[in-house]
Amino acid sequence: MRRIGLITTLILLGFTVISQDKRVVSLQECIEIAVENNLTVQRSELNLQGAEVNLLQAQAQRYPTINLNGNYGYNWGRGIDPTTNQFIDQRINFNGVSGNSSMPVLNGLQVTNSIKQSKIDREASKYDLKRSINDISLNISLFYLNVILNKELVDNARFQLESSQQQLERTKLLVESGALPLANELQLQSQVASNEVALINAQNNLDLSVLDLKQAMLLPPGEEIEIVIPEIEVDQAGIETSSVMEVYEVALENQPEMKSADLRVESAEVGLDVSKGAMYPSLSLNGGFSTNYSDAFVDFVPTNVTPTQAPTNLETASGEAIVENTFDVEGDFETVDLSTQYDNNLSRRLSLNLSVPIFNGFRTRSDIQRSKIALQQAEINKTEQQNILYQTIESSYRNALAASKTYTASQKQVAALEETYRAVENQYNNGAANFTDYQVALNNLYQARTDLSRAKFDFIFRKKVLEFYQGIPLTF
Repeated sequence: MRRIGLITTLILLGFTVISQDKRVVSLQECIEIAVENNLTVQRSELNLQGAEVNLLQAQAQRYPTINLNGNYGYNWGRGIDPTTNQFIDQRINFNGVSGNSSMPVLNGLQVTNSIKQSKIDREASKYDLKRSINDISLNISLFYLNVILNKELVDNARFQLESSQQQLERTKLLVESGALPLANELQLQSQVASNEVALINAQNNLDLSVLDLKQAMLLPPGEEIEIVIPEIEVDQAGIETSSVMEVYEVALENQPEMKSADLRVESAEVGLDVSKGAMYPSLSLNGGFSTNYSDAFVDFVPTNVTPTQAPTNLETASGEAIVENTFDVEGDFETVDLSTQYDNNLSRRLSLNLSVPIFNGFRTRSDIQRSKIALQQAEINKTEQQNILYQTIESSYRNALAASKTYTASQKQVAALEETYRAVENQYNNGAANFTDYQVALNNLYQARTDLSRAKFDFIFRKKVLEFYQGIPLTF
């Protein structure tokens, strides 16, 4: 008996010492940590970022495309001089620069509808992120309440142990005085040992519930937490007066999964318009330029010009000989410089391109059919989300109503068993009741208090779920 008591004392002392280094967190802090660490939330955030990129790309389709190209290289053997388009048979060095631009003018409103669809998809992704956060919040709230419940169960087990220990001390005195037999003391020692084991088990369950909360928050290994125990008022008002349909109608307006489903249907409708736009003619404005250089393009460059006169067979009227002025020119052929060739070879173009779809292997019609299927799938998903939401709310409502009744009944049971326990305890102390009666009364009271704690927190969580679907934040 002393060994068990010592073990219990060391365990409780160890928990007290460890708790001094624990991080104290509230429910809201637990939710914030879980949201920050949760991988599903991070995935939803990335999906939102992807939707933002898609919107930016769709908006950019309204603006012209501009591309600049360049080339540089050598050519050996027979080829075409890119500057003269003449056949040559030599090694040439060439380069060129070109650019082009195109801007859509008419395209069956495909760009406009694509932008509209991307905006809708972005809003739907925002609601998907909110839904992920809500799911995490509900999950953390359940684990948080479970920790509080197990703390109460530890208190109940400690109360039972203390009651048994006090009764054991009184019984020892009565046994020493000869008022009670030794068997009563031994029976109480056994009861104390059982209560110590129950306290250890309750403490272990508490540790496991804290571990579940830490794992749900994705805290790093070794980090210890201590939750803040709020003052929780059990308010049973409003449960029976509200109805499932009232809660459901409110949830349809504020729950992010429903808003997301509505937007996905709207997005699919706009996507169908995008596919239909491919059936109409498209008109685009195009422009560009190009120029090039080749070291095969040469020009004669004089280096020395000498004027000379040569006699002719002609004479003037006066009989003077007429001479012809000529020039002796010396020089070399040199490659025309880059800037001159670029300037001389520069060409520009501007055009309007009209494209009328006639037959393209049923690609457009197939895209339209796929868009119609996507719309039907979005509508089915919306209906499915509505059914899931209604079923969830109906189950939560029934469970909350049952938990309220169970909590009320447990309160009456505990009140009655407390009176029974006090009466049996007095009788036992006066020798009017045996140990079995006392033990049964104590165990019944402990079990009733345990059931009351479970019923209370079950009701609290069920009611919080209903309030959550009505748009009320999760707070205690």
